[in-house]
Amino acid sequence: MIGPGTGVRVYLACGVTDMRKGIDGLAAIAQDALGQKPTGGAVFAFRGRRGDRIKLLYFDGQGFCLYYKILQNGRFPWPSPADGTARLTSAQLAMLWEGIDWRRPHWGAPPARVS
Repeated sequence: MIGPGTGVRVYLACGVTDMRKGIDGLAAIAQDALGQKPTGGAVFAFRGRRGDRIKLLYFDGQGFCLYYKILQNGRFPWPSPADGTARLTSAQLAMLWEGIDWRRPHWGAPPARVS
């Protein structure tokens, strides 16, 4: 994914977001509901009602970037609306974008010791 890179702040808007919203509507949610400055360099993630769609909003210094992904199968893992806002690491964002449950990633067996 072409995007913000490592070390970026990531905020999830817990609950459901209207996926018809564009950049201006999502920036307003980031400012009003999440209490963050949309042009501050953070990534804001929003999920639709069905759970198979996600939008990421990011300001790269010159303008807004809007990433949109629809899963063919499954749903994006998401916190409950009662959580309000969740904060993720850039590694967790990468897992989320791939549809992996960032809350409980499945790590394979540790490497075998070589003698």
